[in-house]
Amino acid sequence: MSNHPVVKPYSNGYQAQVVDLILQIQQQEYNIPITKKDQPDLFNIENFYQTGKGNFWVAVYNDKVVGTISLLDIGNNQVALRKMFVDKEFRGRKYKTASLLLNNAIEWAKEHSIKAVYLGTTPQFLAAHRFYEKNGFESIDLEELPEHFPLLQVDRKFYYYSVS
Repeated sequence: MSNHPVVKPYSNGYQAQVVDLILQIQQQEYNIPITKKDQPDLFNIENFYQTGKGNFWVAVYNDKVVGTISLLDIGNNQVALRKMFVDKEFRGRKYKTASLLLNNAIEWAKEHSIKAVYLGTTPQFLAAHRFYEKNGFESIDLEELPEHFPLLQVDRKFYYYSVS
């Protein structure tokens, strides 16, 4: 047993835990009116995220999924950072789960010649905004997103990270 979560590539055995974690954070913690039906990608992670220059990872602590992150290939050596969620108990300095996940994804991006990471988030996620900014992401306007960026209805704040 480890004292810290371990980041692993997603496999189907984690699907139920991934869906439960993400929905719990979206619905209970942030009162975002989003359902399983609104997120069909969660039921097809391998074909949706783990293709091209994309991937999906889980942070696991004692066989429990405590965090998720993905990079969605949007072409032109660019990716969209999606599904970054960390269980409330595993946020912050004690476990550094968010940093483990993000660093893993950025390393993957470097290894796969990705030039830029883009992300969209909701205005409510103020701690997430601070986290992304602290980790080198720059706030950008909607118009600065690449043509193939997958806009979500709830996204109102956008970020860019240069991988090189």
